[in-house]
Amino acid sequence: MRLDALEIGKDAIIASVASDDAALRQHILDMGLTPGTEVTMMKYAPMGDPMEIRLRGYELTLRRADAARIELVDVHDTDTVAAVNPHREACAHPALGEGVTPRGGKMAIAAGDPIRFALAGNQNCGKTTLFNQLTGSNQHVGNFPGVTVDRKDGTVRNHPEATVTDLPGIYSLSPYTGEEVVSRQFILDSRPDALINIIDATNIERNLYLTLQLIELDRPMVVALNMMDEVLANGGSVDVNRLEGQLGVPVVPISAVKGEGIDELVEHAVHVARFDERPGRLDFCTPDGPGGGAVHRCIHGIASLIEDHARASQIPVRFAATKLVEGDELVISALHLDKNELDGIEHIISQMEEESGTDRLSALADMRFSFIEGVCQACVTKPHESREHLRSVAIDRVLTGRYTAIPMFLLIMAAVFWLTFGAVGAPLQGLMEQLVGAGISAIDDALTAFGTNPVVKSLVVDGVLAGVGSVLSFLPIIVVLFLLLSILEDSGYMARVAFVMDKVLRRFGLSGRSFVPMLVGFGCSVPAIMSTRTLPSEHDRKMTVMLTPFMSCSAKLPVYGLLCAAFFPQATVPAIVSLYVLGIVVGMVVALVLRRTAFKGEPVPFIMELPNYRLPGIRTTLMLAWDKAKGFVTKAFTIIFVASVAVWFLQTFDVRMNVVSDQSQSLLAMVGGFIAPVFAPLGFGDWRASCALVCGLLAKESVISTLTVLLGSSSATTLSGLFVPATAYVFLVFTLLYPPCVAAIGTVKSELGGRYAVAVFALQVGVAWLVAFAFHTVMLAVGVL
Repeated sequence: MRLDALEIGKDAIIASVASDDAALRQHILDMGLTPGTEVTMMKYAPMGDPMEIRLRGYELTLRRADAARIELVDVHDTDTVAAVNPHREACAHPALGEGVTPRGGKMAIAAGDPIRFALAGNQNCGKTTLFNQLTGSNQHVGNFPGVTVDRKDGTVRNHPEATVTDLPGIYSLSPYTGEEVVSRQFILDSRPDALINIIDATNIERNLYLTLQLIELDRPMVVALNMMDEVLANGGSVDVNRLEGQLGVPVVPISAVKGEGIDELVEHAVHVARFDERPGRLDFCTPDGPGGGAVHRCIHGIASLIEDHARASQIPVRFAATKLVEGDELVISALHLDKNELDGIEHIISQMEEESGTDRLSALADMRFSFIEGVCQACVTKPHESREHLRSVAIDRVLTGRYTAIPMFLLIMAAVFWLTFGAVGAPLQGLMEQLVGAGISAIDDALTAFGTNPVVKSLVVDGVLAGVGSVLSFLPIIVVLFLLLSILEDSGYMARVAFVMDKVLRRFGLSGRSFVPMLVGFGCSVPAIMSTRTLPSEHDRKMTVMLTPFMSCSAKLPVYGLLCAAFFPQATVPAIVSLYVLGIVVGMVVALVLRRTAFKGEPVPFIMELPNYRLPGIRTTLMLAWDKAKGFVTKAFTIIFVASVAVWFLQTFDVRMNVVSDQSQSLLAMVGGFIAPVFAPLGFGDWRASCALVCGLLAKESVISTLTVLLGSSSATTLSGLFVPATAYVFLVFTLLYPPCVAAIGTVKSELGGRYAVAVFALQVGVAWLVAFAFHTVMLAVGVL
């Protein structure tokens, strides 16, 4: 029987995993689907595909077509009797030097000298929360060398000499995703002084798979055993001393959410880094292991053959040997092996396959999981089914139920919009507008009383303050939107949305995983485009990058809010929501076109973990809100400031640098006059509207600041001299669909190259013009205009 035919509520044992794609097969095995593993069929998505299974204590989703690659034996009813294992009393984590005998131990870094840590772990294990606990607000965001993968660095609190880099959340060091490649290359190339590996203590078996691979990198390392409070609360425990002895590295139990054990973790990390204490063991295969020790002999044989090459390439020998067994092209290339050596390695691997009776990838994955199972039996008392998991199962009956999933998604998104534009965002925006208006009036009065030159006063009040102030008033709405999206993501709901929507998106040539970047795009296109790096397929990644800018980012909210409030005062929220819906519809139509032209082919397999629902940490959520507010204000006082000054200058002077009394004689009118004919067929051929759209390419908020500067006010009365309700909506349609900003296009260039950046820009401008023209034509035909 194959996995796709397993009935709901049945258990079975995996017999084999078949796939012509070696990288995909490696990924399936790395996710724990190894021969001999018991799986439980949980349910299907509301539309019948993908499916959810349970194995090794966690839930995984995959499509039926991928499940058909997995052969099963021993099908039986699910065992409802909890497994019994010996109870172990929880013990305090050992002090420095207890429980583990490291290699090294000589002072390598003097007290006070800089120390660099790398923080690594699976997704959904509390890594971001731990990073925030370690660094507080002493952090900044950059990029890893050569790529646009987010790199977050911070200074460890109370240790100004120590910095920590937050690596992307990964499941293994196999090069299946860009994040896995970036993480391991950072460790190999940048050579941090020590690794901090955070693992989820409630799912220790799954998390230790990455731990073993990190240990093979032979760097000083400490394991942070997170969520120990949940383990203890649910009747489980971990013998930390024994776990240290089994792994050969220090282990510190912590609770990142509660801040427990953080100081001890830092103490251990600083110690192993300063004294260069390497893992006490690198070998996790035994001479009497699976296949009569065939894997052990294979790895050691390859290690002795490539030792000189590995040292010359500065790649740990054990790590290089296991990657050669996997057929890792990046490592093969880095070692510079000749043909005879490659043939010798292939002979060793083939002999191992013959002796063990299984293929190389399965043998290696089985070796790691066999070691992990032994560690867990010796050190871990598994808790009974946790309250968190029981709660997640109950919530999923509604949020991923066959008849309730889609309505609940629509209800949740409606609540997001209602809170953003109504109950919470609108009152805060009104308060901000009053504060900004009062500030501008006070400065205006002060400059008048001081007798400031009228031109300088105009620059300050009409140019800088009016432009920047008009944008700052929308800060509360943007922060509320980011907060709500963050809560949805950190709670675990985003993964469920991807599970529910996968079959729908597959019709458009995408996978369910593409839904998350596009949903993030409602906040900001830049991180949304960057987040596509989590997609394992270049096909999916490129297509998602092309479509994400059609999702209406929060920078467009000020434009929507101003024009909809001015021209649709009785239906402001419905008008704004209609724009969001239109962006989604147009994006899907473009996806269908791209699927039949530039991106033919099927999306890659959909394999994803479903984490338990968790309440987002207040500290983490507030820090995110602060980051977004700070970024928005920074943009207001940089890009928008410059744009406002430039617009004021161009609309104040003519070609002879004389102050104009009529804006139609200004430099800006002359420039806008060249562009205006392009927009005339859309119903807004006024040069001021054209200039606002051009300035909007710098930052969408500049559309409002430009109109405010040009019109002298952003009131409904002044705007009515430029638009009528119908043309205002057409203007909003164009604003919705044309490129978000130069930063977003720059991110596309960094991710995919200049050719794709030009393609995205041209595609969006073309689509925006055509759709706006269609709306204008229809409005003319029905007599609205």
